[in-house]
Amino acid sequence: MAKDPKFTAKETAQLGWYIGRMAKRGIAGDNVHQGDLERKVERIIDGAREREAQQAADQAEAEKAARKARASNGKTRK
Repeated sequence: MAKDPKFTAKETAQLGWYIGRMAKRGIAGDNVHQGDLERKVERIIDGAREREAQQAADQAEAEKAARKARASNGKTRK
């Protein structure tokens, strides 16, 4: 399985809630359908992965812009 991303406080609370509901349904028996809760958990995990990827891309773009700005400032000072 892929490495789980860092979760926000909201995502952690939602995961805890859904996992608790899944456990409660698990107590009810093995033939109880949990697919809806499993999809919700997967959707939260996928959203966190997308958020981390976007943040990494934004960070890389900001670093590139900062390097470009430093390079252009160095040329104008000479």
